[in-house]
Order: sequence, then C-alpha cells, then structure tokens
Amino acid sequence: MASLGSEAEREPLLGSGSPGSREWDMVETQELYKSRWRSIRILYLTMFLSSVGFSIVIMSIWSYLQKIDQTADASFLGWVIASFSLGQMVASPLFGLWSNYRPRKEPLIVSIFISVAANCLYAYVHVPAAHNKYYMLIARGLVGFGAGNVAVVRSYIAGATSLQERTSAMANTSTCQALGFILGPVFQTCFALIGENGVTWDPIKLQINMYTAPVLLGIFLGILNIILIFFILREHRVDDSGRQCKSVNFREENTDEVQIPGGCIDQVAVVATNILFFVVLFIFALFETILTPLTMDMYAWTQEQAVLYDGIILAALGVEAVVVFMGVKLLSKKIDERAILLGGLVVVWVGFFILLPWGNQFPKVQWEDLHNSSIPNTTFGEIIIDLWSSLREDHSQQPTGCPIEQAWCLYTPVIHLAQLLTAAVLVGVGYPACNVMSYTLYSKVLGPKPQGMYMGWLSASGSAARILGPVFISHVYTYLGPRWALSLVCGIVVLTISLMGAVYRRLVAFSVRCGRIQE
Repeated sequence: MASLGSEAEREPLLGSGSPGSREWDMVETQELYKSRWRSIRILYLTMFLSSVGFSIVIMSIWSYLQKIDQTADASFLGWVIASFSLGQMVASPLFGLWSNYRPRKEPLIVSIFISVAANCLYAYVHVPAAHNKYYMLIARGLVGFGAGNVAVVRSYIAGATSLQERTSAMANTSTCQALGFILGPVFQTCFALIGENGVTWDPIKLQINMYTAPVLLGIFLGILNIILIFFILREHRVDDSGRQCKSVNFREENTDEVQIPGGCIDQVAVVATNILFFVVLFIFALFETILTPLTMDMYAWTQEQAVLYDGIILAALGVEAVVVFMGVKLLSKKIDERAILLGGLVVVWVGFFILLPWGNQFPKVQWEDLHNSSIPNTTFGEIIIDLWSSLREDHSQQPTGCPIEQAWCLYTPVIHLAQLLTAAVLVGVGYPACNVMSYTLYSKVLGPKPQGMYMGWLSASGSAARILGPVFISHVYTYLGPRWALSLVCGIVVLTISLMGAVYRRLVAFSVRCGRIQE
C-alpha cells in the first residue's frame, strides 16, 4: 500500500510564486517531506480498514442475525444494514469539526477505538438471553459511527498536499477504500472454512466461528492502526503551492512557516459539490440494489445463480474501479479535473440509457405464488435479503422468472444480458471517476483552511445517498418496473449534468479564485 503514494510524492513541492520572495525561497526539508508522506500513508491504511469494517461481515450478517435471534425478520435486517450509514452520517460532521480545532490524532484514535469496541460487542451478541438483534443493531451502528473518521482522513490529506499532489493522493485514498470493499468479502469467504460452530473459549464465552472471526480480525487491525497513528502520524499542513503552513489545530512556534491565507470560500461551489457527490453515490447504491432482483426477474435466475453471478459482476466492478482510480491520476495531469467529472457523469448516463428495456421480447413470467427474489413492496431489508439467504436450500424446486404480482412483467420488454454487462462496464468507469473528482475538486474549492467540518458534511451526504438510493429504487422498481426506474435515473443524471454545467466555472481552487496561483 505504501507504493500508492510514490507517484504523488514525485510531484513538485512548490507551485508558481514570485521568484526572490521569502515564500519562494522556503523549501520543505527532506525530514518534513518524509514525515508528511508517512502520515498520509497511515491514513491510506485507515481508509482501507474503514471500508473493510463495513464489507467484511456483509455477506454473513443475515445468517448470523437469524442464528442469534429467531425473532429477527427482513425488516429488521434493513435497519441493521442501514445503521452503519446512519452512524457514519451522524459522526462525520462531529469528527470533522473536532479535527478543525484539535490534533487529528484525537478524533482518529477515538473513532477507531469506538469501532474496535463495537466489533467486540458484535462478537458477543450471542451471549445475552434476549434482545440479541438489538445488540447487533447497536454494534453495527457504532462501527458506522467509528467510520465517520473518513472525514478526518480526507481533511488531513487535503491539507497535507499541494494542488499538484492532491488528485493523486485522493485517487490513492479511493483506491484503498475500493480495495477494502473488495477484500472484505474475500476475508469473509476464507473464514467460512471455520464453519458455523467453530470453537468456543469458555472462560470468556468467546465463540470463534465464521461469523465472529472477521470482526476479531477487525479488532486486531484496529488496534494496530491505533498504534501506528499514535507513534507515526504527525500534524502537517501545506498551502496550495506545497509550502509548510502553520496548522490552525496544532499550534507550534515556528516562524519559518507560511500563515494560512484568509478569504471567503465559494459556498455555491461547496453546496453544488455536495449535491454532485450525493447523486454519484446515490446512483451507484441503487445500481447495486437493483442488480439481483433485476437479473432474477429478467433472466429467470435462481437465487443461488443470482448471488453467484451478481457477486462476480460486482467484484469485477471493484477491480475496474481500482484501475480507473489509477488512470484518473494520469489523466488529470493532461485534462481539466472538471472535464473528467463531467465526462464521468455522461458515461454513467449512457450506461443507464443502454440499460433501458427495448424491443418486443418479454421476460419469463413466474405464475406461481412464492417468495421470489424481486424487491418487495415495503421494507429496505427485504431489498437485499436474497444476498444473505442460505445457499443450503433446495433452489432447484423454486419457480423462477418475473413474478405476476408485478404487473409490469406482462408488458415490459426484457433487458438483454449484453445490455446489462455493457451498462455495468460503463457505470464501473463513470462512478469511480466521478467519486474521486468530486471530493478532489471539493478539497481544492475549500482551500488551505481546516476542512474537517466541510469534509464531514460531504461524507454525511454520501451516507445519506447510500440509505436513500435503495429505498427509492425499491419502490419505483416494484410498482412501476425497470423502464420507469431507469428513466428516472437517467433524468436525475441529466439534471446533475446541468448543475455541473451551471457551476463549472466556479469549481476552481481557492488559490486560483483568489489570484494567488494561475489556473
């Protein structure tokens, strides 16, 4: 993971300035340079572990919930899944505000400690005699609350990199986050070899099985992360040209540092970027949600086939995202970052437009009354329940196809597999490009002042998108079908592209807008 920073580290440390001036003559020492990038690499690891904390139990959480509490249903599963994003949405602005006025070590260590404690609770949710499902709900909510430190991570990296280094560093951050989401389920799969029963350590009532082993690994990695942050992370802040600045939240007497310049942040650009980021995550969240029921309805896949094939598709998208993040680092050196964001939105729109149902061929209709895989009418939990249903059931006896309860099955053309795969590839290109460009531009618009609170609001908007996206698509897809659902998504993207066009000229770096650096 350390190699991710190598390209960013080769960027010039000084931007444009006035030769002969005192600011021009100040060059970052080699010691400060190495310390700064060591600290950034530690935060790459923190971002990776934060995403692993979400994904490492996601494929087993439904089975574990059923095992520890027979009263838990799909509706409650929805709350358990959503609690992570809810916790993160609440915590991000709080940790961000904290990091503005105190050393960033404090909110980082506290947030990771909360995640470690929450994982300990998750490992012991089987112990209470009753209400086990509520202990799991609290545990996942606290893990999400701890994951609110992503605002601190992004704020630190934004403040510790120059404009020229920023895009590369942010792309590395996104890469680490994507790798965490990819490798989390892989870790879970490896721990499945332990089995449901596993072993029990009676003196402390600890069960080590396929459900608890992942969080025990998370506890170990969290403690390791705390140690690394405590001993290695140092406070660093540079201005947009790469000169060392006096950190507002860490006072230290050093007359050689450049003072952080004053100025007014463009609030219109700030609000617009938050909206753009919300829409980007909203669209990808609903794409993930609709994938399983769509493939089961359109291609008459069994539950087992859908979990397997859709899992392969999502894993491939994760790998594609890593490649795109790396490509964006190179592309941003030649193309305006705003153009990359706009191009990413256009690619996403093309992907969803291609996914629209066309033609005269219709999906196989499921006439039998059964518990099918389509998105149910009420709860968020039922949207994703099929991903966690036990594969030990005999799926060969279950009827397949588009259930007759969804009236649109009778008149909506089938979405061909080629359409789906093409759309997935395009969304897999557009989403990561939009993701990294959104908060890269956001950090540049905010300028060299502490960005913790602002980054907290950006993270909160992303968490809200991950909650609302599945709820939105579940109802529209169930009642109106994929044609209406995908058309509305296309409309949302068009409106977002229009917003991007309206604020295009305002999405410039703080120092550029203030005339300190030429664009």
